[in-house]
Amino acid sequence: MIKTSREFQVFAKPVGSSCNLNCSYCYYLDKKNLYPDLDHFLMTDEILENYIIQHIEASTEDLITFSWHGGEPLLAGILFYEKVLTFQKKNVPAGSTIVNGIQTNGTLLNDKWCRFLADEKFVVGISIDGPDNLHNINRKTRDNHSTFTSVIKGYKLLKSYGVLPEILCVVNSENVKFPVEIYNFFKHLGTEYMTFLPLVEKDQGSPTGVSKSSVPSKEFGMFLSTIFNEWVENDIGRIKVQIFEEAARTAFNQNHTLCIFKVNCGGVPVVEHNGDFYSCDHYVDNEHLLGNLTDNSLSFFLDCEKQIAFGEVKSNTLPEYCLECEVKSMCNGECPKNRFIFTPDGEPGLNYLCTGYKYFFNHCRPFVEAIAEAWRKQIGN
Repeated sequence: MIKTSREFQVFAKPVGSSCNLNCSYCYYLDKKNLYPDLDHFLMTDEILENYIIQHIEASTEDLITFSWHGGEPLLAGILFYEKVLTFQKKNVPAGSTIVNGIQTNGTLLNDKWCRFLADEKFVVGISIDGPDNLHNINRKTRDNHSTFTSVIKGYKLLKSYGVLPEILCVVNSENVKFPVEIYNFFKHLGTEYMTFLPLVEKDQGSPTGVSKSSVPSKEFGMFLSTIFNEWVENDIGRIKVQIFEEAARTAFNQNHTLCIFKVNCGGVPVVEHNGDFYSCDHYVDNEHLLGNLTDNSLSFFLDCEKQIAFGEVKSNTLPEYCLECEVKSMCNGECPKNRFIFTPDGEPGLNYLCTGYKYFFNHCRPFVEAIAEAWRKQIGN
């Protein structure tokens, strides 16, 4: 019997959209409105074990990865994740390995949390938007206080316990102006993994079609290119920047691992605190609610016609302008949520970030092509 291959990464939301912060650009806080009858969100033991069993059953590789997101997933408490580990160990097949990843704002980290995450070998991502003057612009507490000091404290505490977190930086209209400062700041923190996510907030009332906080497209491309130059000059093999890794994959004819650059999407759905399955983290709404894990299995939802159709819309609606683009293989139109502007000849569905991505991918193309040539010579020998 041939084993089916299925690539997916579920964003599990143990506390739904609950968060102790009120970051101005957060797109998930208002998802609480999908559950108006609830004022407290926490995945029950029954839903949790059911989800873990179904996730393991849906996995087709020996390495099984769980991703815990929010809101702020640490609000679920250590006891919740102790149950996670118990249910995983109870149900993991022989020969398989489970890895847990968690994305946190870092403000709730203390010795107990860091010791637990280190002991249980969690992969930790932490959100930092740069030095204090840049980070504190958007990442505030509910009573509008800055968070930088507590985040950095949490980050350093994780490192003291042997956990080296990946830094996730949201690039907006302000910090995009300081690429070298941000990159060097993250290097000074000792990180080896960086991800830069562009902030794009649609605003139909704005002349640009996006909010004032959104990153300007061309500036985002210049931001990435400047950091790329620093990385090539000083840090190849020492620091991993996610978008650089993705660009380099094309040199080896490898498929992208990041959903936004895949030919089609649909492999990164959400499972909410009550077991509801949504097509994507950016499409958590009634239209994209496909059902609940108590009614059908995770495998069913991953493979169902609606989810496949959702993912295929990405390639099926790609404008001709994109199909003819010299860096299409690096971008593939990026995330469908950002495809709301028009091409130069008036065709709809162009990505708002097209100018920036085109600038950056063309900037790094000579490097990628050099890698590809070296690889071809190597395998030719």
